[in-house]
Amino acid sequence: MGLRPARAQGHGADRLDPVGDRRSCPAAQRPANRRTVAGAAPGLPALAGVTPRPVPPSAAAGYRGANRETPPLPSLDDILSDFDVIDDWEERYRYLIELGRGLPPLDEAERTDANKVRGCASQVWLSTRIEADVPGDPRLWLTGDSDAHIVKGLVAVILAMFSGRRASEILALDPEPTFAALHLREHLTPQRANGVASMIERIRHEARTARAGV
Repeated sequence: MGLRPARAQGHGADRLDPVGDRRSCPAAQRPANRRTVAGAAPGLPALAGVTPRPVPPSAAAGYRGANRETPPLPSLDDILSDFDVIDDWEERYRYLIELGRGLPPLDEAERTDANKVRGCASQVWLSTRIEADVPGDPRLWLTGDSDAHIVKGLVAVILAMFSGRRASEILALDPEPTFAALHLREHLTPQRANGVASMIERIRHEARTARAGV
């Protein structure tokens, strides 16, 4: 990612580290549960009783996109840990923007009206790839983008939460504990909150449709 949380020297405040500069963030101060490995798709933690999904090698490219130099998205555990060490919400917004910048590029062919999420003030696209490896319960791989920087970061958080899970897991997953841990609800405008709800409902609709069609 372009920005990494690090403790400011001598003031006890949190700040964001410049791109690639890890020297100001000693290993002892980094989140203990950071476990994303370069070149591999990130895992997801268990949420609301849902088991973590496996990441087959064929899916790793879906996270990195067409550009092999694009780093994998951070896992949801990583995002939660990073938010935990950033106290200032202005810097948290900056971190969200960096999350959005780390999204794999969405092909122009995927920026269709059918993939556009209704109910978002900004333009948001979500594309779904279905992996029908288990009859009646396919796995959904999601990619997305937005023309608004913060909303694009929210897309990254939602993809970390839902992408790669089975349809049944998506329908069972309750995102509210994660939003509460990130304190998102109280720091989003009503329009952005409605947009997040629209994105989640779109993903659930895709899960219902995929489950019925397999």
